Amino acid sequence: MNREERLARNETLFREVNERIEEVKSGVVEEPIEFLCECGDETCIEVVKLSTNQYEELRSDATTFAVIPGHEIEDIEVVVSANAHFNVVRKHESESDIARKTDPRSPH
Repeated sequence: MNREERLARNETLFREVNERIEEVKSGVVEEPIEFLCECGDETCIEVVKLSTNQYEELRSDATTFAVIPGHEIEDIEVVVSANAHFNVVRKHESESDIARKTDPRSPH
């Protein structure tokens, strides 16, 4: 497995953890929920706060992930939107296949 594939797989692992967090917190619409940063750094433990609506919008595209500003990895992704709290990154085409195949919300 090359570096780019390893980084993409790390990010999909954080996405899976966040899916479990969202399941536990479902129904909490007003308060932001603390999710793990979905960057490729397997040692990252930083938190990204998103509303339920923001999280659902993020998950509507299997190739997008929420990361702390500065945690994006230009080799495998591009920032598609940003705010003061988090950036949304989209995988480059070569890594997007991994993101789609590992998306817990898509049929495999």
